[in-house]
Amino acid sequence: MNTLREIIEKINTEIGFTGELGFDEPMAAHTTFKVGGPADLWIKPLGDLFPLYAAALLKQARSYGIPVFILGGGANIVVADRGIRGIVLDTSGWSGWSILPPEDREEDSWICMEIRSGTPVDTAVEAAAGLGFGGLEFLTGMPGSVGGAVWMNARCYERSVSDILVWTEFLDASATPRELPFREEDFGYKKSPFQDIPALILSARVRLFSGNRENIRGEMEKHRRDREQKGHYRYPSAGSVFKNNREFGKPTGKIIDELGMRGLRWGGAAVADYHGNIIINTGNAAAGDIRRLVETVGNRVYAALGIRLEPELLFVGDWEGA
Repeated sequence: MNTLREIIEKINTEIGFTGELGFDEPMAAHTTFKVGGPADLWIKPLGDLFPLYAAALLKQARSYGIPVFILGGGANIVVADRGIRGIVLDTSGWSGWSILPPEDREEDSWICMEIRSGTPVDTAVEAAAGLGFGGLEFLTGMPGSVGGAVWMNARCYERSVSDILVWTEFLDASATPRELPFREEDFGYKKSPFQDIPALILSARVRLFSGNRENIRGEMEKHRRDREQKGHYRYPSAGSVFKNNREFGKPTGKIIDELGMRGLRWGGAAVADYHGNIIINTGNAAAGDIRRLVETVGNRVYAALGIRLEPELLFVGDWEGA
């Protein structure tokens, strides 16, 4: 802990710091599942110095062999009850967007929007719609950050982030800023190249179009209502637990439903009684409850059908001995 304090004091002296930080910070306060033990250090730098501060933090942590976990919106993750060792770098203080001037657009028919990685996905959707730009509607109501959506190549309503991505700016393993132009072969179903390399995504440039505001809003409201009807917001959760696979012949939620697992519980975690592919925190779940339930559902599907379900959830932190 003393080393962490020394690192932070050194960087704060050299660069300055505006933001929030906490030692032994409960991660349950920063995840959509509302579970997770303490991080040794949670830090959320604010403002335009974020890239400079983050680079310095990553370099210092690397020199001391201290792990750094990059936190976006806290969706799609289950943090261990024992918490996270090292540093949690919260990107939510690095938010905002800009519309590129005409001379920077690659095609006259497209409008390019550059979005900082910590921007909540739904905020970016609303910002684009407010300016009369369409293209992000399929992400309406999705929890999490833009950086997280790029990292996992988020997909909804038959569209993926890769369908609109132009390039991504990120810090590499040495904390050097880099740009990665979009290449279709680098992306797949809920797969991006950033899952295979150490990287802190800083911003994404996406292609939008000028459209009818009423039509854009109508599409957004349709998706928002659909999420509400499916119960995405009723309890703390991370949305879909398992990926869909076309080879299975039907959505994963339907497979789980047909095997009678709606309502299945483990401790305070339960398969939602309204959707087979959503696991919820009923109010007192531990991270371990969620993990055991995910494993139980996966094992039962395999035993019944010989199908291996692939979780979308990431189990992060100190699971040793859990």
